[in-house]
Amino acid sequence: MSEQTRGTLDLEDAARFERLASLWWDVDGPFRPLHRMNELRVQWILSEIHKHFDQYEPESANRLAGLTVLDVGCGGGILSEAMARLGATVTGIDVVEKNLKIARHHAEKGGLAIDYRSIAVEDLSRTGQVFDVVLNMEVVEHVGDLPLFLKSAAKLVRPTGLMFVATLNRTAISYLVAIIGAEYIFGWLPRGTHQWRKFVSPKELVLLLQPERLKLVSSTGVWMNPFTQAFYRVPSMAVNFITCFQKPQDPL
Repeated sequence: MSEQTRGTLDLEDAARFERLASLWWDVDGPFRPLHRMNELRVQWILSEIHKHFDQYEPESANRLAGLTVLDVGCGGGILSEAMARLGATVTGIDVVEKNLKIARHHAEKGGLAIDYRSIAVEDLSRTGQVFDVVLNMEVVEHVGDLPLFLKSAAKLVRPTGLMFVATLNRTAISYLVAIIGAEYIFGWLPRGTHQWRKFVSPKELVLLLQPERLKLVSSTGVWMNPFTQAFYRVPSMAVNFITCFQKPQDPL
């Protein structure tokens, strides 16, 4: 095991997020892109849930009631809170305790009951617990052991359940946009936030999840307007993308 990794934990990335933990809910701070992206990713997640779960009621304010959702690498709780406000029973896990402290405090202020746990995904997968929806959003490019991470996350999806993965593709344009542009030219992200070698292609995700019986059912590219900093969906998955996988029903 590398001195920089411990299971799926990348120690260097964890230390970086620990230094930034107090800024999770500063909408103009280093997590500004996540705040701006959140509405888009929530709407896309909802559209996929609507396709695959009968109990989902698209016109209801409490539309995710009855669904269990796991937010892996939940950080300060930006996505966890959005899911909880829509009625889901949400569990958020993270390996950075300072992130969870911020997340718990913010959820309590908002009157939201979210089960935040300090646990690695591989450890949670050993408990036998499963969820209707597992979210791995903007986290796989920060882990120390990607195959172990995805295998563990897949175990946490119940039969017929969904797993979402949002990340950055490992392409020349993603290096220019997400690292050179976002970190060094425009300063939208702190320098060192991303390592291009840890970006993941959609094809790699599919291949890694095939042994876990997860089938790709939908995907979309995501692009940010550099002038307005607004995010929107695009056909190209050359930079940011979101994928949805489904686990089949257990055989009789």
